[in-house]
Amino acid sequence: MSDANTAPQPLWKPDPPGKSVAVAFQPSWTIIIPARPGDAQPLAVAAAKRLDFPKDNLEIIVARGRQPSVQRNAALREAKGEFIYFLDDDSLPDPANLQRAQAHFKEQQVVMVGGPNVCPPDAPALEQAFAATMGNKLAFGPSAARYAPLGTVRESSEKELILCNLAARKGALLELGGFDEALYPNEENALMDDLQKRGGKLLYDPAFVVHRRPRGTLKAFVKMLMTYGRGRAEQFRLHPTAGSGLNFVPPLFVVYLLALAFLPGWLALPLLAYAVIVLAGAGFRLFTVAPLIVATHIFYGLGFWRGLFTSLKPGAPSRAAQVTLERISPE
Repeated sequence: MSDANTAPQPLWKPDPPGKSVAVAFQPSWTIIIPARPGDAQPLAVAAAKRLDFPKDNLEIIVARGRQPSVQRNAALREAKGEFIYFLDDDSLPDPANLQRAQAHFKEQQVVMVGGPNVCPPDAPALEQAFAATMGNKLAFGPSAARYAPLGTVRESSEKELILCNLAARKGALLELGGFDEALYPNEENALMDDLQKRGGKLLYDPAFVVHRRPRGTLKAFVKMLMTYGRGRAEQFRLHPTAGSGLNFVPPLFVVYLLALAFLPGWLALPLLAYAVIVLAGAGFRLFTVAPLIVATHIFYGLGFWRGLFTSLKPGAPSRAAQVTLERISPE
């Protein structure tokens, strides 16, 4: 830990103005996939084997355990690759992803490359509605880019990158101690903030895509929203940043809704404007996405309030011992 009065020291020296440093590649890569004990081999393993990349420079590690932050850290410490590609167990990456990431990493200050996880086109209608909601900026703000290919390649932030589809320099992650094991989810968000504070650059590439099914039921979708809200609040408690200010809007909206029962009726008038904005934002999916946008604001807000009061416990050393690493041949 650095002294509170001392600015974090950059981990990387800036490139000369107007010049990008050329890097001699072919680098080695490790793909890390967390999974639960006893589960079948993750779908992401077969997809990782189909990546268009020399197999001699590739390894796949399935980290089995019960806390993904701990699992990923255990695999990270044992990884042989110079670069890491994090996938969730159900992430199906585009075969060209490693080649795309490799091209971005030729710029030395780039420490992470990410892109969206997109709903497969053959998913059921309800899952398509969930995906459309998550990719809607009115529902998820800038984080909608995590669920839909938006814009062009750009320098980005933790708001747009997501751990189920994230490439990184191993050395940069290890230098900061890996993921905060007291956090799940949002462990990657806190780490990204620290990387940027120390001079690292995060890139969002809308073509760096994985396909991944959204939650399959309304109950599971609501639970996810609560979990995301809780995770963001816990991240704010441990790693507060000005960028978290936008995340206070849903919990304050929940307070406003509850307070209406005790306030004069005219104070409900802003809800009319809110309804118009939501209906306009839902577009042609008026009857499916519009209610889900409202649900997103409410349940994310409730989860955020919960996360402000949860007990935060760092990952115990014994938990790392409970992680089993399986090295799988990429052939």
